[in-house]
Amino acid sequence: MAEYKLLLPSMGEGVMEATIISWLFNEGDFIKEDESVVEIATDKVDSDVPTPVSGKIIKILKQKDEVAKIGEAIAILETEGGSQDSETPEPKSYEEVKDQIVQPEPEVVKVLEQPLSNFSDNSSSTQNSDLYLSPLVKSVILQENITESELKTIKGSGLEGRITKEDIFGFVKNRGSKSESISVKEIENPVKQETQTQTQKTSSPPTLQLNDGDEIIQMDRVRKIIADAMVNSKHTSPHVTSFIETDVTNVVSWRNANKNSYQKRDGEKLTFMPIFIRAVVKAIQDFPMINVSVDGDKIIKKKNINIGMATALPDGNLIVPVIKNADQLSLSGLAKAINDLAYRARNKKLTPADTQGATYTISNVGTFGNLMGTPIIPQPQVAILAVGAIVKKPAVIETEFGDVIAIRQKMFMSHSYDHRVVDGSLGGMFLKHVNDYLENWDLNTEI
Repeated sequence: MAEYKLLLPSMGEGVMEATIISWLFNEGDFIKEDESVVEIATDKVDSDVPTPVSGKIIKILKQKDEVAKIGEAIAILETEGGSQDSETPEPKSYEEVKDQIVQPEPEVVKVLEQPLSNFSDNSSSTQNSDLYLSPLVKSVILQENITESELKTIKGSGLEGRITKEDIFGFVKNRGSKSESISVKEIENPVKQETQTQTQKTSSPPTLQLNDGDEIIQMDRVRKIIADAMVNSKHTSPHVTSFIETDVTNVVSWRNANKNSYQKRDGEKLTFMPIFIRAVVKAIQDFPMINVSVDGDKIIKKKNINIGMATALPDGNLIVPVIKNADQLSLSGLAKAINDLAYRARNKKLTPADTQGATYTISNVGTFGNLMGTPIIPQPQVAILAVGAIVKKPAVIETEFGDVIAIRQKMFMSHSYDHRVVDGSLGGMFLKHVNDYLENWDLNTEI
């Protein structure tokens, strides 16, 4: 018999650790190769971890709610065979086992690329300045208004001393019972310190009064992450929203003429989303400065056009799977990619890679019967488009014989953009080009 250490596999780029949600087996249980052993939660999605070998669990090293680093042992298995060094197989990577992974609770988290304005990442005087801060940790630090001097006092428990979200939560919990140390910078700049104090006071939530019959509902883990991401986006980006009403009569007519034959031929539904994405991709090619991110005082112009597709889940939460290199897909390719991602999102089968790398996002609020909305930008993107419900309306049509009133298919589009780098002219012209591509949709387009 030999001992085998079950390691936490890599979960994708930027994911450094995971929290143990629950073990699916107990110590002493026998597990088979590729059988899911433990449920974990990362900053990206929740998932199950399968074992690459068969054996009996003789010791669980990481208990529920504990944090494990990528590559760290989480359990010890007893396997048949020789010594561990010579005969125990190497742990499989995430890419090798992702097809067996079941996502019990997918989540959306918008990645914050911008460094915190409160801290100097390159300052040699800052104890933790040379450590990696994950997007979620940055978001929590920003949300809790943790100052630079406070950050210096936090001892990281993560890999190589990295500060984790649990370290931040622990600090915040004991914050009131500890006297805060004042740094030299704060003494030299009392105005800044006073401003930070005022910010903390104004950002404190009001005390709520509970009345008879009020029900307290605890946010689930995904909802907490969504809430933090939305607050962070509003804090990071000055939002501006432009609106336009689009005549999509040609789009509706074309889809009605092709949806049945497409489903018969390919066995899939033909929705409006591939058409919307095709129009957005063309507009991005016209205005590539919409396809950017902000890093401090630098603008990062993205080479790839990766379209995020906001998708509502059956439990009421939201996730944004990503169509990679959407500009390289045909209309049929877009339809297949959209259907595949939507199916896997609603059936909890997305992988972390499926939700990463979006450069622009579309949200279809029309599916809920809404005419328009003011969407919040997913960080670190700088714009998002919301498409509303398509409704029949009387409209004035210009013809060679004069103006006439006709029944047309109309739809509102709402374009929210980051006013730090996208001015009204760029944001408005981009939206107008999306409008023009939809209004001038060729009825002879093949799919």
